Amino acid sequence: MNRELIVRSSPEAVDFALLKDGKLIELHKDEDDNKFSVGDIFLAKIRKPVTGLNAAFVNVGYEKDAFLHYHDLGPQLSSMLKFIKKVRTGKLKEYTLKNFPFEKDIDKNGSINEVLKANQSLLVQIVKEPISTKGPRISSELSIAGRYLVMVPFSDRVSVSQKIGSKEEKDRLIRLVKSIKPKGFGVIIRTVAEGKKVAELDKDLQNLLTKWSAMSKKLQKAPHPSKVLIELNRASSILRDVFNDSFTGIHVDDETLYDQIRDYLHEIAPQKESIVKLYKGSAPIFEKFGIERQIKTSFGKTASMSKGAYLVIEHTEALHVIDVNSGNRSNKAKNQEDTALEVNLLAASEIARQLRLRDMGGIIVVDFIDMVKGEHRRKLFDHLREEMKDDRAKHKILPPSKFGLVQITRQRVRPEMNIKTSEKDPNQSGAEVEAPIVLIDKIHSDLEKLMKGNQKNQGIVLNIHPFIAAYLTQGLPSIRQKWYMEFKQWVKIQPRDAYTYLEYRFKNKDGKTIR
Repeated sequence: MNRELIVRSSPEAVDFALLKDGKLIELHKDEDDNKFSVGDIFLAKIRKPVTGLNAAFVNVGYEKDAFLHYHDLGPQLSSMLKFIKKVRTGKLKEYTLKNFPFEKDIDKNGSINEVLKANQSLLVQIVKEPISTKGPRISSELSIAGRYLVMVPFSDRVSVSQKIGSKEEKDRLIRLVKSIKPKGFGVIIRTVAEGKKVAELDKDLQNLLTKWSAMSKKLQKAPHPSKVLIELNRASSILRDVFNDSFTGIHVDDETLYDQIRDYLHEIAPQKESIVKLYKGSAPIFEKFGIERQIKTSFGKTASMSKGAYLVIEHTEALHVIDVNSGNRSNKAKNQEDTALEVNLLAASEIARQLRLRDMGGIIVVDFIDMVKGEHRRKLFDHLREEMKDDRAKHKILPPSKFGLVQITRQRVRPEMNIKTSEKDPNQSGAEVEAPIVLIDKIHSDLEKLMKGNQKNQGIVLNIHPFIAAYLTQGLPSIRQKWYMEFKQWVKIQPRDAYTYLEYRFKNKDGKTIR
């Protein structure tokens, strides 16, 4: 399995495309005007506690106040408030917490009015970016993430990622971290710490302590509200969270970003520094690596899969609905049940990819093709869980119902990636049609269905607008030649001046329309 990160820079934003064996699985956009990134820490002011919601609205500088629920305050809220007050009044100059006396934990079932007052200063962290009409979601239980460890101020707990399976390795890591952990800070051991030595863990921890001290130093003169700790730039944060030994290339088209990524990789994995390449080609970087085409064909209402199957993805205010369709396909399966299982397994892999690619969150309901056998439903459930194992967003999957419905909840911390794949119809002003790249994929899908259903039909003719006909026949190999190599049948292409740009029909040798 090869992974590549392709980074495209423009004056307005930086786009990051994560490829797995050449297939696009994640797409991120880092816009210059994004002032509220997940992980940023703000010195904020309580606007007003609301007893009925057991929450407070907090001014973090966004047009809408951020929402802070009582359960997101953290048990050591009193210690944090005391720390902020002492630092801002100049009574505390030493920020390591080793000599700082902690206060008693707040009651986990308490009321917001008992612990917070209007106009009070508070440190809060963005846990969900502003989405739609809602302000950012925040927490005052702070955490500062590093490559191997996450440091939690005002805590003493050491925990380890559940994804590390070996009990011996978990015990080893906990023992090492306890030996280096500074007083007053809790530590969460990340999955990538597996197999690492104490020196690497200690270096990561010292970097986090340096960040904490620099942030604390800002508190004395910081206005309300203000950002006091900035999460890593998006390139570095993506590498921190997803980088592993399977990465074979990181391609960047901007020299400044190239230097930043090389420097960060030099810190976390110096042996892999050479995989960072500065792209200098004449073609745009997303075109060169086939990403632009994948974006156009992956973000529409319909997502095509192999063998003629496809997904229909609908978005509503309350949830997302995904319908699995087998299409007009025939295969070598002995019966309908086996066909349903095959299509459902294929769809589960594509659904796992689509959820990450679009960063879909909330409630997702998938209508798989009905399967009678319980063991087939179990196989589908296990396969979907395995496919979603690499998804960094917290998620939960319920087993398929007898109706073939699977319910998924997936955490969304950033606005959903929503890319428009339709364009203005050149024939009708005001109307919109699918982009030409999507059209070529639709033609291929229809052709695949025709070939599967008409193995003896040697006379398929494609009638299409002259411009599209020229596109299909140009180059070596042309798209038509690729069709021949795939289907072992030649498709005759006849330009039709009377057709609109995106109109096409398949006919047989007698001129009868067959699709």
